[in-house]
Amino acid sequence: MPWSNQSGGGWKGGGGGGPWGQGPRGSGPTPPDLEELLRRSQDRLKRVLPGGGGGGGINPLSLILILVVAAAFIGYNFFTFRVQPDELGLVLRFGKFERQAPSGLNFRLPYPIDQVYTPQVTRVNRVTIGQVSDDVSTVGLGRDIPEESLMLTGDENIVDIDFSVFWRISDAANYQFNIADPEGTVKAVAESAMREIVGRSDIQPILTQARQITETAVQELMQRTLDQYGSGIQVTQVQLLKVDPPAEVIDAFRDVQAARADQERIQNEAQTYANRIIPEARGQASQITEASNAYRDRTIAEAQGQADRFSKVLEEYEKAPEVTRRRIFLETMEGVFGDMDKIIVDEGSAGSGVVPYLPLNELTRPSTPRATTGGAQ
Repeated sequence: MPWSNQSGGGWKGGGGGGPWGQGPRGSGPTPPDLEELLRRSQDRLKRVLPGGGGGGGINPLSLILILVVAAAFIGYNFFTFRVQPDELGLVLRFGKFERQAPSGLNFRLPYPIDQVYTPQVTRVNRVTIGQVSDDVSTVGLGRDIPEESLMLTGDENIVDIDFSVFWRISDAANYQFNIADPEGTVKAVAESAMREIVGRSDIQPILTQARQITETAVQELMQRTLDQYGSGIQVTQVQLLKVDPPAEVIDAFRDVQAARADQERIQNEAQTYANRIIPEARGQASQITEASNAYRDRTIAEAQGQADRFSKVLEEYEKAPEVTRRRIFLETMEGVFGDMDKIIVDEGSAGSGVVPYLPLNELTRPSTPRATTGGAQ
């Protein structure tokens, strides 16, 4: 079939305008002449193909090459599809789920037999409730949406909460076919779960130490709800961005928080003082108790020793009363006059030969002399 036979009177004869026909011509733009476009394309192809400039037929080798290229082009575009590394292919055959396709190049039947969906299963998505921001980097600083952020607590106070939910696809088939608006569903479930958790809590813990507990409770409640929907979505994190009282009463709430902080600080200081002073008092009490026990034991031991000594002395006295009586007298006199600075001379035995003036007091002084006068008695 020569290419030069395309120009002639076959398609244009009879004024029909070719096999596609000519549309009605009106005041709008004139549609392109499809026969002229086809003829020009064939002329360009003849110039590109080997030997295409002559008037003969097409080279069989060139025709085979054209057919192979055309088959490859058709096969690549109509019988294969590519799944990116962060995606998962879902193949439907006549509208029924057929199989999952991994990343890479995969085979399919042409539309409408097979349809392919490629959701991104590894990407972590983010939904923010309570505010809107055009830039992801400014999340937490965007325009506030009171309709979403104002919530009623269990003790009938109003709290302004902005938070973000991070989620990913856990089941691609359920995600693709069970819910029509995944992001809207996650946002609605997140707002509902947060309102339920806040409605069961008091305002003070939410504003102070219960933020992490609230985040965990909201995440668990969201996950249970989404699993009941069969959404194929996994909630990875719930992050509170702002938890404040309403703007009209925020100053009063800050004063209350400051007072509570002072109260906790004073309680901690008192507890610290108690933890320090109580062990010290217990230690002192133990010391006094041990000292009294030691004194008791010493006194008892001394009394017992004196009693034993008296018993021994009594035994010796009964054996020799006179000697014992004299010994006791001498020991008693020694104890009485041991610390006295006077000297007594017995005149009855040897007192007649004593010099009337004798500084006997100086004999008892250790070393330092001191001028004194004294007489013998």
